[in-house]
Amino acid sequence: MNLSTGIIFCFLILGVSSQGLGTFLREAGQGAKDMWRAYRDMKEANYKGADKYFHARGNYDAAQRGPGGVWAAKVISNARETIQGITDPLLKGMTREEVRKDSKADQFANEWGRSGKDPNHFRPAGLPDKY
Repeated sequence: MNLSTGIIFCFLILGVSSQGLGTFLREAGQGAKDMWRAYRDMKEANYKGADKYFHARGNYDAAQRGPGGVWAAKVISNARETIQGITDPLLKGMTREEVRKDSKADQFANEWGRSGKDPNHFRPAGLPDKY
């Protein structure tokens, strides 16, 4: 299956035809920007214990865009966790068990945000109001 066939198949599975491909793609693009903004803010804040908040916030903001935003948030979150599963043991010296546990907690925060729950649940005390 080539890439374009795979993308069309995914759109059909997701029921995109009922809302329009253009709308879905716009929401996905906006959701990807929301995810990038949360990641950028997390790096800028460099605040210990705030990563779950930024995971939840990025997913929440993206999901508010609609089905395309939810899709983008899920794809980006899963890709990020997969990549971290490979790089964290190498770069941070984490054990596989530590990586698995951290990934599970990250995915919980991701799903929390995507489901529309308040990301501030994960907000650590003292994180600047800017975020």
